[in-house]
Parts: sequence; C-alpha cells; structure tokens
Amino acid sequence: MPYKFEIYKDKAEEFRFRFRAPNGEKMFASEGYASKESAKSTIKSIIKHVGAAEIDDLTKAPKVAAPKKAKKTKKKKA
Repeated sequence: MPYKFEIYKDKAEEFRFRFRAPNGEKMFASEGYASKESAKSTIKSIIKHVGAAEIDDLTKAPKVAAPKKAKKTKKKKA
C-alpha cells in the first residue's frame, strides 16, 4: 500500500483529511474544512510545497534571563 491522503467527513459534517503510511499508520490529520474542494486544495498545496519545507524545532527553548529579585518595600510607620 502506498502513502496516501484520505478525505472523510467528521461528526460535525466538516471535510478532513489524514495522511497514512504504507503500513496503515495515520501520520497526521487536518483541521475541518467547510467544503471538499478546500480540503483537496490544501492537499495539493502540501504536495506542491513539501519538498521545500524546513524543519522548525520549537522544542529548543531560548535562553531566558534569570528572574529579577523583587525589591523590598519599606513599611510606613503608623
């Protein structure tokens, strides 16, 4: 079985698609679309642009400065 996109309707009657590997494993799924043509258009866009896509690893946390210590406030005498 080759890699493939499957278009289906969800419980809310929206069109969605999923991408399956040759072993049948679901690799990813889409959001809901109001029309089948919108889902197909997105699939075509993925196919067209996937070769030039970059990997953006968002798990690499930027270095964050240590939190500043709170200033002590002087108590006013009553």
